[in-house]
Amino acid sequence: MTQTNTTGKNKKAMRVAIVSNGKKQSRRVASKLFAIFKEDKDFYLTKKDPDVVISIGGDGMLLSAFHMYERNLDTVRFVGVHTGHLGFYTDYRDFEIDKLVDNLRSDKGDKASYPILKVKITLDDGKVINLRALNESSIKRIEKTMVADVRVSDVILERFRGDGLSVSTPTGSTAYNKSLGGALLYPTIEAMQLAEISSLNNRVYRTLGSSIVVPKKDKIEIKPTRQGIYTISVDNKTMHYKNLSKVEYRIDSKKISFVATPSHTSFWERVTDAFIGDLDS
Repeated sequence: MTQTNTTGKNKKAMRVAIVSNGKKQSRRVASKLFAIFKEDKDFYLTKKDPDVVISIGGDGMLLSAFHMYERNLDTVRFVGVHTGHLGFYTDYRDFEIDKLVDNLRSDKGDKASYPILKVKITLDDGKVINLRALNESSIKRIEKTMVADVRVSDVILERFRGDGLSVSTPTGSTAYNKSLGGALLYPTIEAMQLAEISSLNNRVYRTLGSSIVVPKKDKIEIKPTRQGIYTISVDNKTMHYKNLSKVEYRIDSKKISFVATPSHTSFWERVTDAFIGDLDS
């Protein structure tokens, strides 16, 4: 966890944005927070250029909040309140609102920062689309088996045949990547993970057959060898292209930052809570 302190001599009102999903309990939490912040001079409610974004819901809502404010990554910090199932990006439960407000009131600017993914999509006509991913990005072919050359730092790793490929961040390693058999990476490790989706392996065709962890200095390039319609997902957004040339992945120069308070749950606690549950004595 990267700790940074930005305490100033004269504390200004914290600029806070609140985003929530449409669920009943999330709306209740949002209404309570709005009421508290409106009456407290330590806070200033605003959707524009906030210091802190409070996401209310689950990991899906936090992903949406990240993409809403991804142009503000240098100055904004996030905090999550979950109103349903336990999430990896949420530090507070819906009944801990007073605790959240108290922690924000005593905040000194500390943050926990994690790597994100830079996605560069190039089409056959030369058009380039640049995106960012907090969790992962995947590429699949709709009609038939996907055949694509995979390069890591310009070295041909394999000619992949299968349903598709997924590239995840360290924080995203616990999501789709895990279901594909990938490893869990500690969230501050500056690396990305490539995992195969239902690869085709037999006497004729062979792939690596395991996920690989690629350091920040390297890039991953996936270049389809056949024309067709390809689906590219970036977190909770899905796009379709029939003139795809290649997709490149790197660790982005920017990071996502969370408010680091005593309630910022450790990664290993999150792993245990999400996948193991209560341990037998």
